Amino acid sequence: MKYPKIPLAQTVVQLCKLKNIKHIVISPGSRNAPLTIGFTSDNFFNCYSIVDERCAAFFALGMAQQIGEPVVVVCTSGSALLNYYPAVSEAFYSDIPLVVVSADRPKHLVGIGDGQTINQKNIYENHILYSANLKLDLKDNNETLEKEELPIIKSIENKIEHFLGLQQDIQSYNEEELNKAFNLAQFKKGPVHINVPLDEPLYETVEKLTVSPKSNAIHLHYPEIDQKEIQDCINQWHLATKKMILVGVLPPNEIEQEWLNQLADDESVIVFTETTSNLHHPNFFPSIDKIIAPLAATEFKDLQPEILVTLGGLVVSKKIKAFLRTYKPKHHWHINEKKANNTFFCLNKHIVAKPNSFFSAVLPKITNGSKSTYFNTWSRVKQHRSLKHLEYEEQIPFSDFKVFSIVLKALPNTTVLQLSNSSTVRYAQLFDLNQSLTVFCNRGTSGIDGSTSTAIGCAVVHEKQTTCITGDLSFFYDSNALWNDYIPENFRIILINNQGGGIFRILPGHKNTENFDHFFETKHSLSAQQLCDMYGFEYRNARTEIQLKENLKSFFETSNTPRLLEVFTPRTINDSVLLDYFKYVR
Repeated sequence: MKYPKIPLAQTVVQLCKLKNIKHIVISPGSRNAPLTIGFTSDNFFNCYSIVDERCAAFFALGMAQQIGEPVVVVCTSGSALLNYYPAVSEAFYSDIPLVVVSADRPKHLVGIGDGQTINQKNIYENHILYSANLKLDLKDNNETLEKEELPIIKSIENKIEHFLGLQQDIQSYNEEELNKAFNLAQFKKGPVHINVPLDEPLYETVEKLTVSPKSNAIHLHYPEIDQKEIQDCINQWHLATKKMILVGVLPPNEIEQEWLNQLADDESVIVFTETTSNLHHPNFFPSIDKIIAPLAATEFKDLQPEILVTLGGLVVSKKIKAFLRTYKPKHHWHINEKKANNTFFCLNKHIVAKPNSFFSAVLPKITNGSKSTYFNTWSRVKQHRSLKHLEYEEQIPFSDFKVFSIVLKALPNTTVLQLSNSSTVRYAQLFDLNQSLTVFCNRGTSGIDGSTSTAIGCAVVHEKQTTCITGDLSFFYDSNALWNDYIPENFRIILINNQGGGIFRILPGHKNTENFDHFFETKHSLSAQQLCDMYGFEYRNARTEIQLKENLKSFFETSNTPRLLEVFTPRTINDSVLLDYFKYVR
């Protein structure tokens, strides 16, 4: 087997292997050649070549999102690693173990005007769990030795001994930094950056390894839940007659059904879930905006909880944020072993624990206290909203809303559903989804960049049907996502093309003006057909309800190529259909 000649490149590759990191996404380049040679020459690794660095990083993020383990993305020096930044920030806020390995110029070539060179040290400083800035291997001719590292040595023997000692110090340092970075990514669940200085020649190989790095175990100490704090929670729980559980982004099967059932049976508790929560129970309240958007001021006051318990990642619904910021609970507890956001400006307990640990400590000690009408009152509201929702679906014209009502019902069981941001994830929030689906969306930073790339990375590591529902701006923005050779044949994209950023028509502003159309809505007449021809997707389109339903009958059937269905909706009526919906369901 071939190995890169450079010891540092060998060390990076071998430690990835020792840490059982198998998926390596490589952005082609020259400075990272030793790393590319090392990874691609070893059959232990699954290597993927993705040219567009932004797409490459989101592709890797989609893989890591699904397997819950670190995935490495490798690039050359210069602006390449800046293109990874959107995915790095998403990984940071979504707790996804993404490992960025960037090749760099040697220190003496940085800041002198050399090509493809930027200041790469700590470049992701505000959005990273750890930055490992490795040291350059010494060379036999001492060209790379810093003056302070190599004093004048008269004896050749002393010089060799000094050289070997310095190199061993460098090797030990690099191994320690790499171990720390890999371990934090794996156990703290977040992005890390490993900056690797490499000097020419870059393409030389050897038949045997010249280094034998060691994998160090990580020792993480999670504090036990404070029993006094638990008792305080139990006491407050017994006194309150209105408790609200609000669940943001969660992976599937994150909370044991035993605790979900107990919460659902408590008449003083309502559990609000989002599409991305991946939690289900007949007594839970999905489609938050459907429930609260039509409320009057007195109803908001009735809904105001005494205790708010939040779980999971970031919340999509703007309406629940506005409600809880105005009608603040007396107590807000956030359950998370890593961090707590004061989203509603009333957080008074961050309980450092996994939800299962918290509920197992609290719920068995809960006894039925004072009677409450909280659940029953809002359950009746939910039932009323659901009936009105169905009525509204039947009477509206072909529009974004109608498309979502049809498409979401047509998804096959156990589909992995990837949603793009902006209007797509918000529309999906209004519908009761098939409970066998698992739903994902890049809600860490909520950007439209990278949604398709993330979905494809997800599909690569999944045997299940993966479907990406996206809007036109998000799709065209990330169209290079289709530029790779790894897209499974069962991958599906449903592109809802309303010829612009339709969500801006819902927001306050002067519509149907040249300024609005051009700079906010960004009106266009693009179609995905030519992209599908170029990248080998089977293309379909629909412009009416009949055409859409007809296409969906066979869209998910087995095929020899991935498929894309482009659904064109009328640009100027989508906003009124959506806004009228909230009036109707009241």
